[in-house]
Amino acid sequence: MLIVGLGNPGKEFEHTFHNVGFLCVDALCKVLNGKFNIKACDAVIAKCIFEGKQIILAKPQTYMNRSGDSVAKLKKKFNVKDNEILTISDDIDLNIGTFRFRESGSAGTHNGLRSIVFSLNSTLFKRIRIGIGKNQGDLAEYVLSKMSGEIYEVISSVIDQVVDFVLTNVLGSEK
Repeated sequence: MLIVGLGNPGKEFEHTFHNVGFLCVDALCKVLNGKFNIKACDAVIAKCIFEGKQIILAKPQTYMNRSGDSVAKLKKKFNVKDNEILTISDDIDLNIGTFRFRESGSAGTHNGLRSIVFSLNSTLFKRIRIGIGKNQGDLAEYVLSKMSGEIYEVISSVIDQVVDFVLTNVLGSEK
């Protein structure tokens, strides 16, 4: 299984709404006792073991809008099928404090997911979208803004729920 957190590389993007995918795979990596110590396929990678199976966690370093370039390379390198890929990203169409899992489907309005759909020429990968809510102002400015302490606490709680969901319902169901 390949689990890809979407976000933008660099200190200036840490703790922004657009990087909740990175934050989520960081939390998953910690629970799986892994370490992001491999650089390959335009990503930083952690190899972890869960119930005897290898799990690849990745954070593309291509910036959000080109995430698909990295995911396509990762798919080839680790010889995974589309349905063995799980992406985790932010979603402005979901309320803060919520997440949604889908086995497959469209990219919706998310440019990172659009890039992955284009690069894989497939919508058959799994995805978790973490709600960051809508802002009435400029979308790009909003998703690239830092989360306030209160919002960060809510997002952190959702990330904990997503980690539990992944371990139980995604990885646990592949026995």
